Amino acid sequence: MDTCARYRLGEINANEAIEKLKLKNSSISQPKDLVKKYCSVFTPNEKIQF
Repeated sequence: MDTCARYRLGEINANEAIEKLKLKNSSISQPKDLVKKYCSVFTPNEKIQF
C-alpha cells in the first residue's frame, strides 16, 4: 500500500511501482494500467485516481 501511495504522489513511476510490488506485466500493455488496477483494490469505496 505504501508503494501505491508513493506512485499516486508521483514519487515513483509506474515501472518502479511494478518492480516494488513484484507484479508481472503480462496481459496489460501499459504499466500505468497495471498499477492502477492493482492499487484500486485497496480503495474500493474511494474515488481515488491512480
